[in-house]
Amino acid sequence: MRLSKLSLAVAAVIGSGVCAEAMALDLYVDSKTKQIFAEPGPGRTKLGSFEKVEDTAAQKADIQQIKEDLAMKDNELKALDEHMKVAEEVKVKMGNKGVEFQSADKEFQFRMGGRIHADASYSSGDDDLVSRGTTTHVEANDGTEIRRGRIEMLGTFFGDWDFKSQWDFADNNVATKDLFIEYTGLKDFEIVAGQQKQAFSRELQESSNDMMFMERSLMNALNEPTVDRAIGLNVGTFHKDWTGQVGVYGDTVTANSNSNRADEGWGISTRWTYAPINEKTKLIHLGVAGNYRDPNANGQVTDNGLRLRSETSHMSNLNLIDTGVINDVNGIQMVGLEANALYGPFTLGGEYTQMWLNREAGAADAEFNAWYTEASWTITGESRKYKKGKFYKVEPHKNFSLKNGTWGAWELAARYAEADLTSGNIRGGQMSNLTLALNWYMNSNIRFMANYNKTLDMNNPAVTTTAREEPNVDTFMLRGQLAF
Repeated sequence: MRLSKLSLAVAAVIGSGVCAEAMALDLYVDSKTKQIFAEPGPGRTKLGSFEKVEDTAAQKADIQQIKEDLAMKDNELKALDEHMKVAEEVKVKMGNKGVEFQSADKEFQFRMGGRIHADASYSSGDDDLVSRGTTTHVEANDGTEIRRGRIEMLGTFFGDWDFKSQWDFADNNVATKDLFIEYTGLKDFEIVAGQQKQAFSRELQESSNDMMFMERSLMNALNEPTVDRAIGLNVGTFHKDWTGQVGVYGDTVTANSNSNRADEGWGISTRWTYAPINEKTKLIHLGVAGNYRDPNANGQVTDNGLRLRSETSHMSNLNLIDTGVINDVNGIQMVGLEANALYGPFTLGGEYTQMWLNREAGAADAEFNAWYTEASWTITGESRKYKKGKFYKVEPHKNFSLKNGTWGAWELAARYAEADLTSGNIRGGQMSNLTLALNWYMNSNIRFMANYNKTLDMNNPAVTTTAREEPNVDTFMLRGQLAF
């Protein structure tokens, strides 16, 4: 049987180790049987003395090379074994939620996602607008913009600790949106610390990825300056049919820049929801929320003072109602009411917010209110999703595909809203508008939106026409959205 070079080399290596110190050896042959013996005896003839011959240089080189090859193969096997262990411990997934990493025991998780909202906006009826009480010409800005361009990272440590960080790069600036840690180790309870949305208003709580309309309603004129994101501690309990949250908050991640009186303000918010009917395609949602905010040391809710206003669109920069800056604020109280119903592809609902503004001595107190009602119909039959007191966007039964002849999901929606920002000597104006929307959901990540805003009744608006008449501004908007 032929032996391979590797086998011979291994034998030689072993043999060299065993016989390195062997002496010369005499050998004898039996003249009859031809057997060879190492000792003399009857009928045996000495063949001679034999000594171990040293390996040649070439043989030594071959043996050394084989030793190195064996060591390399051993290292490769160890590395492959370690790689297989890591592959078993970490699962990597890329899908409609972005890139996800997960340990085998699910104790550690990480996901990277983001969103792009690319908008176009056009307004009519703004050619002869002037600021109220002046001859200064103003108008809506038409054009295109990246309304939102965000990157977010989410993860879990040791099973019970979650984190979320989200930054927006729209307007060619960097803004921190969410930046918090969350403890989920208690059943049905969540404790969140960091920059987050305050516990107030269903409309404000819902992600911009899920809203039926491109912009929030006129009610946001009250909510955005007072109960949007802030640094705080929020404790919430979440069940299938009801939720409750209470949070204490400071200011936003932007530090108070007042040079001589830099104490920041603080606030407390709470929101409770109940769903007496909570089925996949049948739902009734009720909610109530409250907020109290104490201003900073300069009597301001923000460094620039409290200012309530509403743009016709984010692109336009045109505020039809505007209180201007309100200083000398002593405290703010707010109450919000919510009611929504879902039946198959149909939804109906609305919200109401009341604000009481307490001002320091010498300044008259004020109160403002705003509300909206909305309805939607998913033409293709899908139902909106509901979880933890919030509504989520439509998920198509069949994704858009020219190859398969499927067209995704289509949704029609309408909203009527009013806001009254006039009280006492604060003349912010009152207005109502109607918004119509057509949404096309290509799949769970991509949708296209078209909105038409019709300005209705106005009273004491922030702008008038050159003829001193109430403005009649209509706005048409388009959006392409990618979210993952």
